[in-house]
Amino acid sequence: MGSEAAMLLEAAHFAAGKHKGQRRKDPDGTPYINHPIGVARILAHEAGVTDIVVLQAALLHDTVEDTATTFTEIEERFGEEVRRVVEEVTDDKTLPKSERKRLQIERAPTSSPRAKLVKLADKLYNLRDLNHCTPEGWSSQRVQEYFQWAAEVVAGLRGTSPPLEEALRRLFEERGLGP
Repeated sequence: MGSEAAMLLEAAHFAAGKHKGQRRKDPDGTPYINHPIGVARILAHEAGVTDIVVLQAALLHDTVEDTATTFTEIEERFGEEVRRVVEEVTDDKTLPKSERKRLQIERAPTSSPRAKLVKLADKLYNLRDLNHCTPEGWSSQRVQEYFQWAAEVVAGLRGTSPPLEEALRRLFEERGLGP
């Protein structure tokens, strides 16, 4: 495919096409593609990640979970390494939400270093988003419960990225959640 920049743009283009028409749950209905781009940006700018596989996986991390994309399609377009990372961070939407959340906590410590980076940046993006504005229909209690659950997931990702972990620690501390 050529340069790493071209590979990254291909992943962004693919994700944008897949998430076309999707919106975040915020009151403004922000285009969904802002989320994976934001996750990749956090990795590049705040964690200093230059690993093209991690950055592509960040852009693609919700495509299988939230669109009609398959893992085979990811592998055919972006390779086995990207597919493996995307697979590690993808929830099985056939399971009940409570089970998906439990599995994220359980699987966090044994995830690959690349998947841990994507997961940390994803949580950081989502928590910052929640601090910025509450999604439609969410109570303050539901926001706090999300923070508590995210803290449990992040605890299993420790030792991966000091800058991201520090940013998350500050967010949790602001919410009265300990280490």
